[in-house]
Amino acid sequence: MRIVNFYIALLNLRRAFQITCILIKHLFIEMRDHWQWYFSRKRPGVRHRVYSTPQRLRQTIEELGPTYVKFGQIMADRPDMVSEKFRMELKKLQSKAEPFDNETAFALIEKELGQPISSVFERFDPVPLAAASVGQVYRAELKNGARVVVKIQRPFIEHKMKLDIYLMKYLAKKTAKAYPEMAAINIVGLVDEFSENILQELDYRLEANNIKVFESMFSGEPTVKIPKVYKKYTTRRLIVTEYIDGVTPDSRQTLESHGFDCDLVVTHGARALFTMVLQNGFFHADPHPGNLFVLEDNVVAFIDFGMVGVLRPKDINFLADFTVGFSKKDSLIITKSLLELCSQQFFVYEEELSFDIHRMLMQNFTSSVVDMQNFSRVMQRSVEILMKYDLQIPTGIFMLIKTLGTLEKFAQEIAPELDLARIVLPYARECIQSRYAPRRIAHELYETAVNYTLLLRNLPNQVGEILYKLKEGKIKHDIKLNDEHIFTITIRRMTLRIAYVLLLIGLFIGASILIVWDNSQRFGYFILYLSSILILLLLVRWILFGRK
Repeated sequence: MRIVNFYIALLNLRRAFQITCILIKHLFIEMRDHWQWYFSRKRPGVRHRVYSTPQRLRQTIEELGPTYVKFGQIMADRPDMVSEKFRMELKKLQSKAEPFDNETAFALIEKELGQPISSVFERFDPVPLAAASVGQVYRAELKNGARVVVKIQRPFIEHKMKLDIYLMKYLAKKTAKAYPEMAAINIVGLVDEFSENILQELDYRLEANNIKVFESMFSGEPTVKIPKVYKKYTTRRLIVTEYIDGVTPDSRQTLESHGFDCDLVVTHGARALFTMVLQNGFFHADPHPGNLFVLEDNVVAFIDFGMVGVLRPKDINFLADFTVGFSKKDSLIITKSLLELCSQQFFVYEEELSFDIHRMLMQNFTSSVVDMQNFSRVMQRSVEILMKYDLQIPTGIFMLIKTLGTLEKFAQEIAPELDLARIVLPYARECIQSRYAPRRIAHELYETAVNYTLLLRNLPNQVGEILYKLKEGKIKHDIKLNDEHIFTITIRRMTLRIAYVLLLIGLFIGASILIVWDNSQRFGYFILYLSSILILLLLVRWILFGRK
């Protein structure tokens, strides 16, 4: 066990050294570029190419590897933690990577299958279909003639990511401890959440389960296609799914050239997404054009289900209310939905918040017609306004905003004239109506009655327990401070002042004793006069400037 721990510590030290070298290299380049730029200003005609700090950060993250790339992609969607100029640059981070050699890939596939490739597949294309930071994809054909894609995980990628996550957690804890004023950011919680998501994405069995959930969600829906997953051949590091032969919706011209109806394509995609979000609270969290295909009859197909979002009932209710408030341009409805999301029933600054939301709506709407394609932008701005009031936003909402923003961008490029409000509002209204359905209200009333019954039944015992503990002196009260750093500084200052006063009084009394004991002690007179002057100055400051 000690040897294993020593080996893990050695690997962590090696990875930490690699990261440090990369950081130092880019820091040195950044300093060099700034110096070159500074001196080139004095020499006309000489200009050096200088990257901005956000650009340099993006380049550093790309060199650090896939773990940091994915973390940077998540940070790009967190306006509560990263400024706008850095977020715009972090959004350029790509998960693409150079493919690794086929010999290694085939060996890994056969290891996961437990048999030769030729025993499972009739044909196997040796040219990779795609290569990402985590896995590599091949096209193949099963013995029964079914066309499939085979995704195999990169060698040692899980081990590398776990090392990076360990180091990130260590640094996050050290940063939080060294800088208590950053508690509002909750960087430790962010790293924990990221590590949980990335480790789930490394397990292809979870992706297979996600596909099954979406397959059940859209069973019988002719406008949405979810690829079949072959769980028989799926392991932790290998997944085999149905091959989707369609057109990537890169542009309107591409779709029109293949004879597709762009308005129908966007309509089917929007309906599918809001079915996931508002009806099921379980949605594809990365629906960019690379993960979408358009099939015959304008059917929309989704692929790559490694990243999904899960919403609580409270989050779904927020989205429904926010959608209705957005469609009506009603800042009050939007404000109420935001406060409900943040669990704020009696918010002191509700009127000011509502005014800020109203002003933001006026800035985003140039006419009385509601443009649904501003939806995610308004939600993003609303979240930024909430941060001004130090309100905590559930982390799942940021993933939702990113997904909605991807849908809007897709809609603007493919069908800019399409009225998305006509598609979205029925889902929102249905969600609100179901919230006030008689059966649901009756169920909630029943649960409330049961809870009050339990409270009344247990109240005598609980009161008796409190009185007994109070009598025995076992009642404890924990005091939690909002800012421990400020409290520590205040206590330290008070302690120093008390020590200063005690020292002056001690000097005064000691000098008096010396003079009484020996009247010829000049040193005693010096200490007496000095302490008297200091005490007098302290009293003057106390009277004139207050007790500070």
